[in-house]
Amino acid sequence: MTQHQVHIYTDGAAKGNPGNGGYGVVMELVGTPHKKEFYEGFRLTTNNRMELLAVIVGLEKLKNPNMTALVISDSKYVVDSVLKKWVFGWEKKGYTGKKNPDLWKRFLIVYRKHQVDFKWIKGHNNHPQNERCDQLAVMAATQTKLSVDVYYETVASKE
Repeated sequence: MTQHQVHIYTDGAAKGNPGNGGYGVVMELVGTPHKKEFYEGFRLTTNNRMELLAVIVGLEKLKNPNMTALVISDSKYVVDSVLKKWVFGWEKKGYTGKKNPDLWKRFLIVYRKHQVDFKWIKGHNNHPQNERCDQLAVMAATQTKLSVDVYYETVASKE
């Protein structure tokens, strides 16, 4: 089993789906007390986009190349897409008919820079870091100043 340098806990939320959404990330440097949190809200998006964006942001925050990371997520959409290797098939087929190609392309770029494992956990099951990510995602989605999910608003919502 790989000794991970970083644990990346993630969660996404959307009110209305589509609607206001946000992501939350908690990163822990294994074996140290060092922890960082990240979150952002968007005015029109989906829960799956926020779940995936949370993972992307967590991986993009890794400072050194080729780090070993464990992503812990309650999103079957994200975890299964990677562990069951669906995303690699989608990439080969140009993401035809698949949702969120913009984010999956961005994910694969950062995913390939590191050694990343994934673990699915049940959401809302008293897991402290997952609960914190959920708090961050909901807080982000309910802020008054929200970012624009440009791809979703200009392309995906019209499909």
